[in-house]
Amino acid sequence: MGVWLASLGLLVLLLSGVPVQAQPVYKKKPEKNAAIVTGAERMEDYLPRLKGKRVALLVNQTSIVGEGHLLDALLERKVKVVKVFVPEHGFRGSADAGAHVGNSTDKKSGLPIISLYGETKRPRNEQLKDVDVFIYDLQDVGARFYTYISSLEYIMEACAATGKELMVLDRPNPNGHYVDGPVLDRQLRSFVGMQPVPVVYGMTAGEYARMLKGEQWVKGADKLKLTVIECAHYDHTRKYALPVAPSPNLKTMAAIYLYPSLCLFEGTAISVGRGTDRPFQQWGHPELSGEASHSFTPESTTGASKPMYEGKKCFGVLIAETDKGALEKNGDRFNLSWLIQAYQWFPDKNKFFNNNNFFEKLAGTTELRRQIQSGMSEEQIRATWQNDLAAFRKVRKKYLLYKDFE
Repeated sequence: MGVWLASLGLLVLLLSGVPVQAQPVYKKKPEKNAAIVTGAERMEDYLPRLKGKRVALLVNQTSIVGEGHLLDALLERKVKVVKVFVPEHGFRGSADAGAHVGNSTDKKSGLPIISLYGETKRPRNEQLKDVDVFIYDLQDVGARFYTYISSLEYIMEACAATGKELMVLDRPNPNGHYVDGPVLDRQLRSFVGMQPVPVVYGMTAGEYARMLKGEQWVKGADKLKLTVIECAHYDHTRKYALPVAPSPNLKTMAAIYLYPSLCLFEGTAISVGRGTDRPFQQWGHPELSGEASHSFTPESTTGASKPMYEGKKCFGVLIAETDKGALEKNGDRFNLSWLIQAYQWFPDKNKFFNNNNFFEKLAGTTELRRQIQSGMSEEQIRATWQNDLAAFRKVRKKYLLYKDFE
C-alpha cells in the first residue's frame, strides 16, 4: 500500500471564517491547480479567536497541520487546550471498526483523552464546564454511515445545550464530487445514519454542520454559535488525496472511492477484505469458488483483529488496484452492481443478508433488501430514490461554501 502525499502549498487567498447562514456563500473562484489549504492550516485566521479561551478538541490521526498534529501545533502557540475528545477508531486511528474505545491520557501533553465511541457518544454537559470553544477537526470521507459526522452532530447538540462555541476546521470531501444513493428514512436512524441524507451527500463537514443547524436537525440549533474555517482553493470538482488514512481499513484512495458502494456488504455474509492489504477494494466469500477466480485470505491485522472468515480463502471480485481504476469503476455514482452480483452468485439466498437489521441501517431504507431479492435491476432500483434525492439536492444547495460540481 502506498503512502499518500497531499499537496501542501503556500497559505494564499486566506478566506475568513463564515457564520452560518441559509444561502450559498461562494468566494472567489479557486485558482486553477493551486494547492488546497485545509481549514486547520489557516491558523492566522482562527488563532486570534482562541486567545484567552479554554479549548477542547475532537481530533484523531487525520487532524494534521503540515507534518504535525493540530494538538501539538496549538500547544506550541500557547493555546489553552484543556481536553481532547476522540471518535471511532481512537486518537491514533488504529481501533477496529465498532470496537469500544476507552478514555486515556496523551503521553506527550498529559491532557485527558475522552472517547466518544465508548460509554457515551455525546459529550456530557459537565465535561464542557471548563471549555469556551470546541474545535472539530476530522477528515471525513463523505459517506452517511461513516460515523465522524454522527459525532459532529452530538457535539453540536452538546455545545448548544451548554452555550459553547463550536468551530469546525473544514477539510475537503474526497467523495464530494457527486450526490447519490437512497435517502435515509428517519425510522432507521442510528449512529451509522442520523439524518435524511443520501449515502453520498457531497458536502464537507463544515457545509454539513451548516445544514444541520440551518434545517434545525439538531436540538438547540438556534442557540448554537457555529463558526466554519473554510478551505482555500477547494471546490466540489476537485479530487483531494488524503495525506493520512482516515481509518485503518481505508488505506488507499481507491478504497475511499469504493467505500460508499461496498460498505453495504457489511450487512451481509460477504467479506470486503478486512484483514487483507486491500480492504474495500475487493469482496468475496468462501462458497463462491465456482463463480469467481479472484481470491483472498483474511488474517488478523491492525484495525481488523478478528476479520470475517479469518484464515479462510474467499472467492469473489477485485474491483480495482489503483486510485484511477477505482474512479473509473465507481465514477460519480453509488454502485449497486457488485451487491446485486454477489447476491446472484450466493448459493443460499436466505443467508445472504444478516438478520440484525444492520443492512437496513446502512442502506437507510427497508426497501433495498426486498428490491434485490425480487430481482430488480440496478437502474430500476435507482429510479425509486430519485425524487427523494432531488429534494435533498435543493436543501444541500443552501449550505454550500464551495463551488459545486453541478
